[in-house]
Amino acid sequence: MRALLAFNNTVVELNILEICLLGALVFCFFVQLYFSLFVHLKLALIAIKVIPETKKNPISVVICARNESENLQQFLPSILHQEYPDFEVIVVNDRSWDGTADFLKELEKKYAHLKVVTVADGDKFIAGKKFAVTMGIKAASNEWLVFTDADCEPASSNWLAQMQQPLNDSTEIVLGYSPYFKKPGLLNALIRFETFFTAVNYLSFALKGMPYMGVGRNMAYKKSLFFKNKGFAAHMHIPSGDDDLFVNANANNRNTEIRIHKESHVWSEPKISFLAYLRQKKRHFGAGKLYKPKHKFILSMQIIVQFLFYAFIITLLFFPATLYISLGIFALSILIRSFVYPRLLKRLNYGGLSWWFPVLDIILFVFLVLNGILSIFVKKVEWK
Repeated sequence: MRALLAFNNTVVELNILEICLLGALVFCFFVQLYFSLFVHLKLALIAIKVIPETKKNPISVVICARNESENLQQFLPSILHQEYPDFEVIVVNDRSWDGTADFLKELEKKYAHLKVVTVADGDKFIAGKKFAVTMGIKAASNEWLVFTDADCEPASSNWLAQMQQPLNDSTEIVLGYSPYFKKPGLLNALIRFETFFTAVNYLSFALKGMPYMGVGRNMAYKKSLFFKNKGFAAHMHIPSGDDDLFVNANANNRNTEIRIHKESHVWSEPKISFLAYLRQKKRHFGAGKLYKPKHKFILSMQIIVQFLFYAFIITLLFFPATLYISLGIFALSILIRSFVYPRLLKRLNYGGLSWWFPVLDIILFVFLVLNGILSIFVKKVEWK
């Protein structure tokens, strides 16, 4: 079977293999466009609301720290000095030996709204960070809990005002955004770009009424929701997932909102070595295996379609009859995506990466494939 295709005033004859490959490429192209134009573009165009001045309910900020003395000294003051009338900061010291306990003890004397919870060596049923988070939640005096990490710094003193409990009482979860600080080098650019795409995905799907994850560096939920659904009981056996698995299990289209105002962002320290970053992504990959089936299907399809898109492009380059057609589809894909994602990069505080979007997009794809392969063989992961 052969087919004739008119292209640039030239009739091109295609065989059955070329037709199938080209058809598959076009299919991947349209699936790719669906996510770009009908999921992610909404996040780029939605108006960012300023949280109105309302009755500010009390907040409990929960931070877990394991050997984080230096980070706590650098970043904890910006959390303790938030412009919010009624809040407490709970720091859970999880078996640290680097002077964290001494620093927190001195800080408690200075700040009445700082509460320190200590997880001692030998405590039973310890399961990494989830045990520490649970201890922090139990110690919280307030219903609305805001979470961040020891190596994080709020973008403004109005962070808590932006992450406060919404007026709509049916909202039980608020998903925030946490970019990484800019550092020199390609690794940092890759980390920031990967974080950007992860955020675009989970925030966009939340807007569409299908929230599937959040990041513990910047999120909030009700204390009653945690205990009503037995906390982390369903996945206490794995070291990761205190944030994304909890959201995946408990968020829905009625009880979840997002916050992307610049004052609601929380900046975080990135990994500085490729091996450390790989271990971090391994933990995240392991948690993803426990997502709801529909979420795993959609996320897997995104990666598979992206992989097949590039695979078909490369394959069709070896067929003279489809060379220019495949290059044209690739160029059109980059053009459309370059209309969507640079806008989002600017909106999410990564405007400097806009010019590097096409290159970083390909590098990120290669890294995700590599990470997926390594995750098959490397089983052991730890919090710290």
